[in-house]
Amino acid sequence: MKDVLTQLVKNKIFITTLSAWLIAQAIKVLIGVIRLRRFDFRWFVGTGGMPSAHAAGASCLATAVGFERGFDSIYFALAASFAIVVMFDAQGVRRATGRQARILNKVMDDIYWQGRIQEERLRELVGHTPVEVIAGFLLGIIIALVSC
Repeated sequence: MKDVLTQLVKNKIFITTLSAWLIAQAIKVLIGVIRLRRFDFRWFVGTGGMPSAHAAGASCLATAVGFERGFDSIYFALAASFAIVVMFDAQGVRRATGRQARILNKVMDDIYWQGRIQEERLRELVGHTPVEVIAGFLLGIIIALVSC
């Protein structure tokens, strides 16, 4: 087990990718504190918001792998393909899920006010806007450029 942890700590690509995710999440917290003048730990561990930590981590991974193994390598092709899927999912599928949750919450509110239902609200901020994904994408590339 000690060898595994030592190897992970020495894995520059892993540490760089993890750093990109942590930095993106920290930026979300900072934006939330500035905007709402309060701290909420859920901003650090939650999904959605500016910038996309999914996109930052995935683009950082692909860029770091490209620098380490070459942009013509199978490793970069795998990492870049993974990044595309992650960013598409963050912006597309998960955002649609959030939109559906918003509509269902409105329906539940309407039914609740008529006295017919008492249910827990669904989480609406699930995915990212295209701008949040692009910002995360660029942040990930910058972090990889600085680290490699």
